[in-house]
Amino acid sequence: MKLWIDTDPGVDDALALLMAFADPDVELVGLGIVGGNVGLPACTANALKLCELAGRPLLPVHPGADSPLLPRQADDAAHWHGRDGFGDVGLRPARLRPAAPHAALALIEASHRHPGELHLLTLGPLTNVALALALDPGLAGRLAGWTCMGGAIGARGNTEYLAAEFNLAFDAEAAALCFARGPSLTLVDWELVLRHGLDLDEVDRWLAGETVPARFYRAISRITRDRHRGEGAGRFTPADALAMTVLLQPNAVLESVTRPVSIETAGALARGQTVVDWSRRSGRPDNARIVTVIDEGAHRRRLRRALGLHDG
Repeated sequence: MKLWIDTDPGVDDALALLMAFADPDVELVGLGIVGGNVGLPACTANALKLCELAGRPLLPVHPGADSPLLPRQADDAAHWHGRDGFGDVGLRPARLRPAAPHAALALIEASHRHPGELHLLTLGPLTNVALALALDPGLAGRLAGWTCMGGAIGARGNTEYLAAEFNLAFDAEAAALCFARGPSLTLVDWELVLRHGLDLDEVDRWLAGETVPARFYRAISRITRDRHRGEGAGRFTPADALAMTVLLQPNAVLESVTRPVSIETAGALARGQTVVDWSRRSGRPDNARIVTVIDEGAHRRRLRRALGLHDG
């Protein structure tokens, strides 16, 4: 699989990228970086650090948009990921350097090099992809598929916009453009993530391993895991990792439903909400396959492999 990942590396993005690095069937063509969880400079530094850790010095990391299409109206997620996006543990900067051009242009170029073969996985706000689609509407037809971590199909949001999920609320206009002009997508939404949370005690046991990925992830995820534990949930919900499992292992999707989905951009309480036309009353074509159940065992095995652990 030829894969382009557009991401805003914080903690859950890091786990997803480790999963891609651990899969021998994935040919990573490039990483597009967008500001989201934290600002673009930190997200770019984090992507470069992950490439260095994984021994991928030649994987191009393309910085893109640092802010949404319109003046920013949503908060970032530094309170979950740390100010640097990686738990504020003082990581030494990578020796690697980012690549040119801008992530939107690099995605367009990659789609021309690999027409009909390139899969797109989006793990952050959709600003880079929206810019790419605006510059080259033909991009949608050249992609082999698009998997998106974002949205909350039942309006159980996780932002100050009560019915919206972070990635889509952070740049609602970009999300609206992508859902309207982009290719049909596979949607891994926040509510699916909540239904498939991981037992925190089990995750802690995994991270007690002394492999390089486990030690690294133990350090950068401490703040996030402590937040989950402090809220009494007992569950760890690395959303982007779930999206990676859905992409890399299609048979892990046990149930899904296809419907038209649009993005709300005007609601005072619901900006960025994924509005699903469940009864198909709008007349719009179906544009999203919404994943509703996954094989948790397959997901756990993918996570353990990413951390350098034996299946168990």
